[in-house]
Amino acid sequence: MDVPDRSERALWERGAAGDGGAFGLIFDLHRDRVFRHAYRILQDVHDAEDASAVAFLELWRRRRQVRLVEGSPLPWLLATTTNTCWNLDRAKRRYRTLLDTLPHSTIAPSAEDAALDGLVADGELAAAMGTLSRADAELFALVAAEGYSITDAAVVVGVSPGAARTRMHRIRNNLQQRLGHHTLAGYLSKEAT
Repeated sequence: MDVPDRSERALWERGAAGDGGAFGLIFDLHRDRVFRHAYRILQDVHDAEDASAVAFLELWRRRRQVRLVEGSPLPWLLATTTNTCWNLDRAKRRYRTLLDTLPHSTIAPSAEDAALDGLVADGELAAAMGTLSRADAELFALVAAEGYSITDAAVVVGVSPGAARTRMHRIRNNLQQRLGHHTLAGYLSKEAT
């Protein structure tokens, strides 16, 4: 039984001929060194991983043109990794330059977030909700704040849908009387189904 030749030159010859297994062994043999080389240049783990992957992809793609040094494709891989790192760095700089030229604006909150922020910012709603029982506070949060139906919220709270409707009516009246807030009054008077 013949033992396959595992020297790097023999692996390379098989890999260059299209043997994926042999190419995988070449990858295993040099991946750490290629990664360290890329990391030394880029100083970023993710970028170094990308550069290493591109270098090995180029090694596979151009396997018939690779020049070996003492039977190893490593020098070619390291040179390709260096060029890949420079290309990646240039692309990132161009992208950052492009982003810097774009107009910057503040992120506008959604209407829903703005309404809730306005209500909670002054602490009135939080204080008023603190006067509710735990079950009522949970029911209110699920229906009024999170948009669940009264039927779905009733299941979570552990009451019947009819009891949940009665409780929500009582909660809305209670909070509207305590707060007298126009936005809150409109918010609380929404009919949840």
